[in-house]
Amino acid sequence: MANAVLMAMQTLTLPAPAKLNLFLHITGRRTDGYHLLQTLFVFLDFADEITLTVREDGAISRPTGAADVPAEADLTVRAARLLQQVTGCRRGADIQVHKRIPMGGGLGGGSSDAATVLQGLNYLWQCGLSDDALAALGLRLGADVPVFVRGQAAWAEGVGEQLTPVAVPDSWYVVIHPQVHVPTAELFSSPDLTRNCPAITLATFHGGAGINVFQPVVEKRYPEVAEAISWLSRYSNARLTGSGSCLFGSVNSRHEGETILKSLPDKWFGFIAQGVSLSPLQQKLATLPTLYN
Repeated sequence: MANAVLMAMQTLTLPAPAKLNLFLHITGRRTDGYHLLQTLFVFLDFADEITLTVREDGAISRPTGAADVPAEADLTVRAARLLQQVTGCRRGADIQVHKRIPMGGGLGGGSSDAATVLQGLNYLWQCGLSDDALAALGLRLGADVPVFVRGQAAWAEGVGEQLTPVAVPDSWYVVIHPQVHVPTAELFSSPDLTRNCPAITLATFHGGAGINVFQPVVEKRYPEVAEAISWLSRYSNARLTGSGSCLFGSVNSRHEGETILKSLPDKWFGFIAQGVSLSPLQQKLATLPTLYN
C-alpha cells in the first residue's frame, strides 16, 4: 500500500496563498543595513497554484514562468535547488506556477511560491525536514518566506523572521491592485520613509495603533495608488499592504465586498478574499497521506 501511495504521488498541486500586512512599521536598522520591522501577517484564501512533478534526472525545470524573470532568478527554482543542496537529494522537479497574485503588489506572491515549493518538494522527495528547518532555509531566500512556510498568522519582528503565532478573526477583505508595479528596493531607499517608529504591542494594535509606513511614500510616487486608496476609502478603511501597490479594506461579508467591486473602475483589478489564521497551504498539507521509503 505504501509503495502504491508513493508511486501515485509523483505530481502534487498546492496553493501558494497571498498575505496581508495589517500594519507595517520600521523600528530601526541593523548594522548590516537590514531594516527592523513590526507587522501582523494574515493569510488570504486567494492563491497562486503550483504543480510539482518529480524528475529522476535531478534537473530543476521551470516549463512556464514570468517572461521577465530568468529561471536562475526565480525564487521557486532557487528554493528547489537550495533544498537539493542542503539535503543531498538526487531527484529533480518540474515546477509550474499558475499566477493569480499580482507581482509587485505587496501580497507576497514570490515568497509564497518559494515556500510552497520548499514544503511540496520536502514532501515529494521525502527529505524529512521540519517546518523549523524549512523556515530557516526560506530565510536564505527572503525575509517573508518563513511565515509562508509555517503558515500561521503571526506577529512578526526583526527583519520579519521573529514570528509569534496569533489567532485572527476570519475577516473578509476587498483587495485592489491599481495595475502598477512598485519596486520594494526603491521604497526602502526613499529618504521620505519613516524608520524610527516606536515599538507597539498586539494589544495596542487592536486598540487602533499601527500604520503602514510605506503608504505615504507610495501615494506620493504613484498617483494611481493614491487614487485607488481614495476610492476604496469611500467604502472601507483603505490601507496599503506590504511594500507594494495593493491596498485592502475590511468588509462584513463576501456579499458586501462583491457589491463594492461592482463599481470598481475597469482600469484596476480587484478581488474578495477571506483572511484566515491557518494558511491554505498548511490546510492542504494536513490532508496529504504519509509517504514511506
